[in-house]
Amino acid sequence: MTAFWTSILKASEAGPVRAWRSYQVDETEWTRVAEALGGGTAVLLGLWGDTGTIRMAVLDEATHEIAVLALACPTGSYPSVGRHHAAAQRPERATRDLFGLIPRDCPDERPWLDHGRWGVRQPLGAPTPDAGEGDTYGFLPVEGDGLHQVPVGPVHAGIIEPGHFRFTGNGEAVVRLEERFGYVHKGIEGLMAGKSLDQAVRLAARTSGDSTVAYGLAFSRAAEDALGVDVPPRAVWLRALLAELERLANHLGDIGAVCNDAAFALMLAHCGVLRERVLRAADTAFGHRLMRDLIVPGGVAADLDDNGIAAIRAALDEIRLRFPPLVNLYDNTASLQDRTVSTGRLDPALARRFGAGGFVGRASGRGFDARKALGYAPYDRLSFEVPLLDAGDVDARVWIRIREVEQSLSLIEKILNELPQGSVFTDLKAVSTSCEGLALVEGFRGDILVWLRIGEDGLIERCHMRDPSWFQWPLLEAVIEGNIIADFPLCNKSFNCSYSGHDL
Repeated sequence: MTAFWTSILKASEAGPVRAWRSYQVDETEWTRVAEALGGGTAVLLGLWGDTGTIRMAVLDEATHEIAVLALACPTGSYPSVGRHHAAAQRPERATRDLFGLIPRDCPDERPWLDHGRWGVRQPLGAPTPDAGEGDTYGFLPVEGDGLHQVPVGPVHAGIIEPGHFRFTGNGEAVVRLEERFGYVHKGIEGLMAGKSLDQAVRLAARTSGDSTVAYGLAFSRAAEDALGVDVPPRAVWLRALLAELERLANHLGDIGAVCNDAAFALMLAHCGVLRERVLRAADTAFGHRLMRDLIVPGGVAADLDDNGIAAIRAALDEIRLRFPPLVNLYDNTASLQDRTVSTGRLDPALARRFGAGGFVGRASGRGFDARKALGYAPYDRLSFEVPLLDAGDVDARVWIRIREVEQSLSLIEKILNELPQGSVFTDLKAVSTSCEGLALVEGFRGDILVWLRIGEDGLIERCHMRDPSWFQWPLLEAVIEGNIIADFPLCNKSFNCSYSGHDL
């Protein structure tokens, strides 16, 4: 227990010693942690509901120690964390919608996921019938001369998921952007309850389709943490290979898509070809373009043979040949640089305050990467750099992706060279008592949190999954202010937050 925690919590309340610690806290301790989050001495990893309990995962960024706090809510309410720390407000609102747990003195009491069309209120708590009044959501008022509003979505022109964006503008300049989500709420956390691990990991892998590997990895590591299972070394390295292939494909696609939103379709076409090469190599090597359902609790569901290795190496060779000229094209096209440089700047202080992960955080000076900070296997044995910039604009977010493409190419090569032999799966242990597990893994957008509890029957009692987009979407509202409305697609794509991962 580090000095940070001993200054707030009672040592006697700590749970078992492992990669994370659990604490049963009272309202005074809960509020102290909330104040520490607001003061920037800790980072919020997640906040979620349970039966009669509110939970919060917090990172001591100085030591990378993770604590999960549990506060009993016998009256159905708890002191608001969002009152002290803005990043907690949306998770609190979502928890209220799902469990009926009320954050006292919360600055924003509006619903978040619940649009009044479920037919039931607080479905994961004590369900009550819904009056069926529909969506009565009230957007925040904006006052001033010459202001006008531009509503966009939830249905968009492209083949993307639904989300509503309410712009208030003064001429072309954006004065305020307010987001409204929840349109793709799938009820995954409710569906998890009562499922076996085999069934639950399939649900986890469908939380956000472009991060299916990362979610499968996070869920599996959390389950293995709960059960005390060690995965065979070959499976550990294959998991990292899958994760880096997913990161590589997504970054290549994003680089092209950002440029396309700046009317430079040539980059989209060429980057799309390279992304396709990665997906085809994954299909050859593992039997699925997106590598879905390959990572399971206990290991991986498919091994890698010589043909798969050859396909991956061929894709790496092509990307190494064709990607550097594309980087030069991006860097030397004046009209493209004019759109990306200084556009949509995220202040580093705000990125740190919200604990922004992935390329969003690293482009604004926050260098947290779960692979490096937590050093989970096999990254503890792999040498790689975490690129970092502080400009915080669209251009910086593109450059972080470029550098991460280069790092992933190197990591994939190292993994293939050092891939150990042996089995790729181990049988899971039977449980005799309820157990909890947690994992924090690095997806291509940033860190993904999974906390779960397995019952005595071996079935999931409760599982919470937190997408990095929960702490990135609010920042998009901040970066567009002062920019023109026409630059929103560019800013939005440079963040590339997940709707599905956010809406659960």
